This record gives sequence, structure tokens and C-alpha cells, in this order.
Amino acid sequence: MPPVRSYTNWNSRSTDYEKQIEPYRKYFFICEGANTETWYFRKLIDIRKSLNIHPLIDIRLLEKTEEDKDISFPRKLINFAESQKKNPEISFDEEHDKMVIVFDADIFEEKVQDYDAVVELGEKNNILAVSNPAFELFLLLHFEHAYEEDIKPNEEEIIKNQKVGNQTFIYKLLLARTGINPKKNSDIGELAKNVDVAIEQEKKINEDIHMCKGKVTCNIGKIIEEIRNDSGER
Repeated sequence: MPPVRSYTNWNSRSTDYEKQIEPYRKYFFICEGANTETWYFRKLIDIRKSLNIHPLIDIRLLEKTEEDKDISFPRKLINFAESQKKNPEISFDEEHDKMVIVFDADIFEEKVQDYDAVVELGEKNNILAVSNPAFELFLLLHFEHAYEEDIKPNEEEIIKNQKVGNQTFIYKLLLARTGINPKKNSDIGELAKNVDVAIEQEKKINEDIHMCKGKVTCNIGKIIEEIRNDSGER
């Protein structure tokens, strides 16, 4: 099994006593994308204290390496996540810890027909964080009024998400807001500081991943909110 990098700021404490504390529960994020999602969740982890996440709840990003790095198809990503639970390097506690698998649903709109089966498989033992069409939708929600100004007027085009050159429709909307290439510029992760805006705006679109087909959909903000509300009780 190739190594996997686990990113966390857990145990960055000021005293020896605090360093011995173990989290009640760990949320492990595994993402389809290798760059944009990684930069975002790294920043989210870095600012966990300001998000008022319970001190004994840990968030960790599992970064794929070597031949696993390009795993992106959702079913393979789910299988990869399951295999990592047995990886002694990450110390996954099956009774208390949670695995969050982040992937885009755009592939299921036209090319793949087994979305419901994939969701059923993934939700047996994991939390699925899904964006339709793509993660850029969630990032777009971090801007005030992005729903009213960018998403609602363009829902049909967003779902089609057709490419013009190398740029998809949702990519172009995000680029217009940020002015940076989210696939090549790590500054995109700074949007995590506006996650409260994203959580509230996401409630204006469909958050039910079971009714995702043909709908602008995202439940990542909902999952982050649930983590913030986790009291850490076993």
C-alpha cells in the first residue's frame, strides 16, 4: 500500500499536558481532486480554532500519493477510503471516527448511470460530500450574493457545465469572482475563511445528494456545520 499523507494541526498545543490529549473523534477527508480541494481543506484545518470546532474533534486531510494520487472515479475513491481505514499509519477508529469522501457529480450527469448505487455503497460506512457539477460550486458559495447573482440565473448552464476551451462554465464563474486559477494557485484555499457565508448560501440550493440528478447540488457546507456541532461525545 503506497503511503498516504495525513495533514492535521492536532496537538499543536502550548503545554506538555495538552499534548497528551487525544481527540474523541477524527474526521478524515479524502478528496477526488489533488490540488484545489487539498488547498481548501488544509486551510480549513489551519483555522479550525476560529471555526469553534470542539477542542476534542480533529479534522485530517488524507492526501493520496504515488500511484494512488490520480484516483478520482467515485467508486474507486470509496474503495480507497475503505482500504485506508486499515492503514495503521492513520489510526482510524472504526467505532468513533468518520471518513468523509469528497467528489464531483458531473460525471454522472451524462457519462455514468450508476450514481444511486455509488451513493448507496459510499454511505454504508462513510459520509459523502458531493457537488454537482463540481467543487468550484462550493467555492463560489463563499462569496456574498453569489447564489443570487451567479448561480440562480445560470442553473441550467451550471448543470450542463460545458467547456469553452479548457474552462468549464462553473470554473469561469469562480474565476470571475476570484481572478485566480483554482487548479494552480494555492491562494484559493483562503476562501475557507469565508466558510460561514458558504454554509448559509448552500442552504439556498439542493443539499440532498440523493436527489442530485439535474440539480445544482452541494452538501459540503452542511457537513462542515455538522462537524462544528459535534460535541465530541462518544
